[in-house]
Amino acid sequence: MRIGFIGAGGVAQTISKHVLPFGHRVLLSNTRGPESLAKLVKELGPGAEAGTPQQAAEQDIVVLAVMWPHVEAALASIPDWQDRVLVDATNRIASMNPFSLGDISGPTSSEIVADQARGAKIVKAFNSVPMAWISDFSASKQRAVLFLSGDDADAKKSVSDLINEIALEPVDLGSLEKGGRLQQLGGPLAGLRLTFNERLIL
Repeated sequence: MRIGFIGAGGVAQTISKHVLPFGHRVLLSNTRGPESLAKLVKELGPGAEAGTPQQAAEQDIVVLAVMWPHVEAALASIPDWQDRVLVDATNRIASMNPFSLGDISGPTSSEIVADQARGAKIVKAFNSVPMAWISDFSASKQRAVLFLSGDDADAKKSVSDLINEIALEPVDLGSLEKGGRLQQLGGPLAGLRLTFNERLIL
């Protein structure tokens, strides 16, 4: 599978390190151009490359992995999102210093993403836990629980199958409206450290 990342920070790098050993290919992008990612791509190794956001959006699965203030511009840089599988890994953070959440009383963050990426098949995933919690890439790693939600069953299955393949545990919460509200930052399931061993253990 080819996985494109719009954004090349901790989320993109952590997911890449999980999927590359399974033969998947990753393409990372940022606003500074592919040349700025040469060192990172070399560190990630075979199967990794750098490109533009437009090239990232051409991959089988596209992961939106930018800070919330940059979401609108990142999505607008792609002229046509129709039928693309777009994983929303963002969190709605209004400010980092001091830290403050955006308004979470209205539409969920992923509903906002869906409105700005019209036609895309949105799956909310990889947002509910700090990347440090899933930074064990060994074969003996704990099977950490990752929540996902979305309105397109086939898109969710693709993302769920990928999470399962990399030895993490996908838990489908339902629609973007209901599930997305549960897992978005500020929701009741955000920041829960769960592992799977025949049953969920808190």
